[in-house]
Amino acid sequence: MIFSTPYTPQSDPPLPAWETLPTMYDLPSNNPEEPGLPDDFHFLQPLLLFLTFLPVNWKSELVYSATDLNLYYDVQHPQWYKRPDWFGVVGVPRLYQGRDLRLSYVSWQERVNPFVVVELLSPGTEDEDLGATQREPNKPPTKWFVYEQILRVPYYVVFSRYSNKLQGFHLVGGHYEAMNFTNERLLIPELGLSLGLWQGSFQEIERLWLRWFTLEGKLISVPTEEVIAAKQEAAKAKTRAEKLAERLRQLGVNPDDLD
Repeated sequence: MIFSTPYTPQSDPPLPAWETLPTMYDLPSNNPEEPGLPDDFHFLQPLLLFLTFLPVNWKSELVYSATDLNLYYDVQHPQWYKRPDWFGVVGVPRLYQGRDLRLSYVSWQERVNPFVVVELLSPGTEDEDLGATQREPNKPPTKWFVYEQILRVPYYVVFSRYSNKLQGFHLVGGHYEAMNFTNERLLIPELGLSLGLWQGSFQEIERLWLRWFTLEGKLISVPTEEVIAAKQEAAKAKTRAEKLAERLRQLGVNPDDLD
């Protein structure tokens, strides 16, 4: 018996693998249980929020934020959790009970719920994140329901990097209401902060980022930016001093004699 194999036309010379095999768009690193995660953007964007979350009216030791951390919310179902892309809490120590890094955020032990949650929309999660799906019996509720009805998170923000659309919701009378923009930013006065989109370079990647601002609209710098700015200012001061010293020498004055 002769077996034949399917004939696959070949080019001459053969095309390279990167032109013929599936790309990253065909083979995303999705977790089947949590579609849309993870990818580079889901790491870098929450990191930028984490680095710039500096509420002006809270001591830093009582400000906590996390990215992609299990958030447990229901004492009747202690295994149920959500995993926000980023969330911020005020009024809790940065370390669990002041002594240990958190493995998760357990709301009934912390006794303080997140004050703001940010979800980054993905095609596989958009309906749940925006409350467009209904809760199924005997299954965990949607993120929208958990944030609005169980944890009662005061501010819920969603951002899509595909459409660059930013939406914010404020808990009013027990339900989320869409927030209005002020100078293209979402204001959170209780924290002295606002959220808006910023075109710039973060980790040497130029794109549109979601970022924290002051209420007045001043960009909150990440620590590395502050160091760079300080070094640049020191370099400018040194240049000014050198120019002044040279000018004094031209006038016949020895700068060293002025010390």
